[in-house]
Amino acid sequence: MRRGIAATALVAGLAMAATACGGDGGGGDQRSGGELSGTVTFWDTSNDAEKATYKKLAESFEKEHPKVDVKYVSVAFGEANAKFKNAAGAGAGAPDVMRTEVAWVADFANLGYLAPLDGTPALDNTGDYLPQALGSTRFKDKTYAAPQVTDTLGLFYNKRLLKEAGVKVPQTFAELSAAAKQIKEKTGATALYLRGDDPYWFLPYLYGEGGDMVDARDKTVEIDDDAGVRAFKTIKDLVDSKAAVTDATDGQENQLKALKDGSVAMAVSGPWDIEGVRAGKEFKDAKNLGVAPVPGGSVSQGSPQGGWNLSVYAGSKNLQASYAFVKYMSSAKIQQQTTEQLSLLPTRTSVYAMPSVKNNEMVGFFKPAVDKAVQRPWIAEGNALFEPIKVQMNKVLTGSSTPEQAAKAVGESYRKILKDYK
Repeated sequence: MRRGIAATALVAGLAMAATACGGDGGGGDQRSGGELSGTVTFWDTSNDAEKATYKKLAESFEKEHPKVDVKYVSVAFGEANAKFKNAAGAGAGAPDVMRTEVAWVADFANLGYLAPLDGTPALDNTGDYLPQALGSTRFKDKTYAAPQVTDTLGLFYNKRLLKEAGVKVPQTFAELSAAAKQIKEKTGATALYLRGDDPYWFLPYLYGEGGDMVDARDKTVEIDDDAGVRAFKTIKDLVDSKAAVTDATDGQENQLKALKDGSVAMAVSGPWDIEGVRAGKEFKDAKNLGVAPVPGGSVSQGSPQGGWNLSVYAGSKNLQASYAFVKYMSSAKIQQQTTEQLSLLPTRTSVYAMPSVKNNEMVGFFKPAVDKAVQRPWIAEGNALFEPIKVQMNKVLTGSSTPEQAAKAVGESYRKILKDYK
C-alpha cells in the first residue's frame, strides 16, 4: 500500500543483532522440531479502514502457535519510517516484524537493520510471487522482505457526478481540465482533488510526460529535464485554473472526505482507499464508485508501483518465530482473506485464481494496472528522493517557484543525495 512518503530521520548508528531488542526471547528451534514460543512484536502501518482486519489476521497466527504471543502495534504511516530508524539505530524498541513500504526495504537493509530472509522459513514458495513485487524485496543480491500487498494508483470517480455533468471519464489531464468548468456548472463539484502534499502523487504527472526521477542503471538524474518541467507545469495549471483543489497538508484525509462528500468528482488514489471511500454518503450505492487508469500526460500514461512487504528486524531476539509469522502473513490463505475483506491486491499469482479474488471488482481493474506500473528505483536512497519533490511541489503550487526553477532545484538535490550520479 501507499499512503504517503514519511520523513527520513537522522539515526545514531547501525543496530547490531547482539544488542537490539525486539521479542522477549524464546522462539524454540523449528529446525530441530522445537515448538515456537515467545513474543513477536508486529508493527502494522495500515490505515484506519484496514488495521482492524490486519490485527485479527495477525492474532490468528497465535491459534496455530499457542505458545507465541503476537504483540500487535498500530503505527501511523507518516511516523513509521523515522520511528523504526530511531529504534533500530538506538538498539532499543524496534519491532520483530514490520510492515514496510516497498521503498523502505533497500534503505533499511543498507543500514543493516533488516535480517536477510534467504534460506529462512519466511520465504515460502517464492516462485508464486509476482516478479515486480518480489523485485522490491531485493538489495545487493539478498532478500530482505516478503511481498504482502502490491498496488498502484488509479482515478477514482463519482459516476453520478460525471453523468450529471455530461462528461466522460478523462483519459488525459488535458481532458480533465477541459471538462472541469462543465462539472462545476452542472454539479457544483470541483473536478479533481490533487494531492499536493505528497510527492508520490507527483509521479503520474512525471511519467505522463515521459520522464522519471533517475536512471539507476546509467546513474543519471532525469527529473530536471523537459519532462520534469512539464510535470510541474501540469499540476500548477490544474490548480490555478480551479480544475483541481489541493492542500499543503493532510491530503490523505482531505481527499478522502472530499470524495466521500461529493465536493470533488475525481481523485487519484489506490486500492487502500476503496473501503474508506465506500463508507461515504456518496457511495452508499457501492456501484457509484468508478475506477479508471490515472489520466495520461502529453506523452504517455503511467503510475508508480507501490505496495507493502514484511521485514524482520536484524536485532530480533525471536527470529524463528518472526520468520514463521512473516511466512504466515504472506501466505496465499492470508492474502486471499485480505483481498476478500479489504479489496487489496495479492502478491501471489495463485491467489488471483481464487473465485473470490478473481471476481473482485477492484482487483479486476487494479491487477492490469499493476502489471503495467512503472518500477521505481530500488536503491537505498530511493525514499530520500521524494522530499525534494515535496518541497518544490509546495513552492510551485503556492507560486514561489516556477516549474523550471522547481525541476532544476530537485535535480540539484538529487546530485547531492546521489553523489555518483550525473
